[in-house]
Amino acid sequence: MFAQRILARTAPRMALRRAPVRARNYSSESPKQFAGAEDNEFNRERAAIQAHAAESGEFWLKLCKYVAVPCLIVFSLNGYVRWNAHWEHVAHAPPPPDRPEYAYQNIRTKNYFWGDGDKTLFWNDKVNFHKKDE
Repeated sequence: MFAQRILARTAPRMALRRAPVRARNYSSESPKQFAGAEDNEFNRERAAIQAHAAESGEFWLKLCKYVAVPCLIVFSLNGYVRWNAHWEHVAHAPPPPDRPEYAYQNIRTKNYFWGDGDKTLFWNDKVNFHKKDE
C-alpha cells in the first residue's frame, strides 16, 4: 500500500518533467520559409547563420578527416624513418672524444631514488653525457 501511494503521488510530477516531443525534420531540403508573424528580419538572419554554421562545420569535419589525419600519418612515418636512419648513421661513427664536464653540469646534492641514483628520470645514454668521478 505504501509503495502504491508513493507511485501515485510522484506520477503526476514525473509526467510534468518530460520534455515536449518535437517534430524533427530529417529531409535534406532547405529550412522552411517563414510565414506570417514569423517572417521577420531576425528569424531570417538566424536561419542564415544556422545554415552557414552547418556548412562550415561540415567543411572543417571533412578537412580534419581527409587532410589532417592523413598528413599526420605521413609525417609520423617520415619522422620514424628519419629517426632510425639517424641512429643507424650514428652507430657507424667513431666514438666521440672525451668531453669536458663543467662545474654547472650534473649537479647532485642528493642521489635519485631510482636506478643507480646518478641519472635523472629522463636520462638517455645515447645523448646525455656524464663523466663518473674518478
